[in-house]
Amino acid sequence: MIQTVRGKIKKEEFGVCAAHEHLSIDLSRIKGDPDTILDDEKGMSTELESFYQAGGRSMIELSNEGMGRDAMRLARLSGKTNIHIVTCTGFYKDPFIPDFAADWNRDDFSNHFIKEANEGIGDTHIFPGIIGEVGTSVNEIKPIEKELILGAGMAALETGLTVSTHTSLGTLGSKQVDMLFSLGLPKEQIIIGHQDLNPNLEEVLDVLKSGVYIGFDTIGKNNYRPDEDRLSFLLDFIERGFHKQILLSADLTRKSHWEKHGGPGYGLVLRDFIPALKDCGVSEDIITDLLVHNPAQAISIKEN
Repeated sequence: MIQTVRGKIKKEEFGVCAAHEHLSIDLSRIKGDPDTILDDEKGMSTELESFYQAGGRSMIELSNEGMGRDAMRLARLSGKTNIHIVTCTGFYKDPFIPDFAADWNRDDFSNHFIKEANEGIGDTHIFPGIIGEVGTSVNEIKPIEKELILGAGMAALETGLTVSTHTSLGTLGSKQVDMLFSLGLPKEQIIIGHQDLNPNLEEVLDVLKSGVYIGFDTIGKNNYRPDEDRLSFLLDFIERGFHKQILLSADLTRKSHWEKHGGPGYGLVLRDFIPALKDCGVSEDIITDLLVHNPAQAISIKEN
């Protein structure tokens, strides 16, 4: 089963999924940039309707506490647009962790995530369907981030929820895997995010060889890395037989990413990237795995 903001559904109902997105987010406390605030609910609805028209049916929304999470808003949006939305429990990374959790250890983090998974988010009666996005810095795991990642893994073991991580510029994916594996967390419960940002092929292959899922989830962010390079890596991984471990998304976090403001919108993967895969000869079966089967498998609650 998959836990959405409107209740549990069968994984067969999930459909075409954007596996790492943000609808309600506010990173301005740290970034100091109003472009990093998405708080226009009517605009969110319009953007989701466009995503639906492009073929999207579900979205994993990874704006956690401290990033602008609003579970009630997500439930309203899901009800209005008929898109399955999964919300999260978790904290992001240093320095975005809320002040009240700044000195927490792994047990504190774990207990908090387990409480939300079992009792719901605040008094909303809405339950998270994933733990994330929990992250590390560029080529560095700060002490608080180590405790956060380990706490997320401990909570995943207890709840059966999957952990979705943030890797800054794609770095330290294998280190995150090692930390989560050290707890005994199964590979099926781990998504290592933003691996399409890492230009080191061998480092990404090392993550894939561990058996976990990876996110090719910043598609369209050509200012970080050209989509041509993402496509090249993805075709290589497909040829090597890793296509059942890869999730696709665009990770929109800014007003300027929305169609309303001249950006590509949440449908860009379906509208632009998938046709490019097809032009390269990727089969419909593999594309269905990337868009439908892989996210549903990854997000489904595991029996531990």
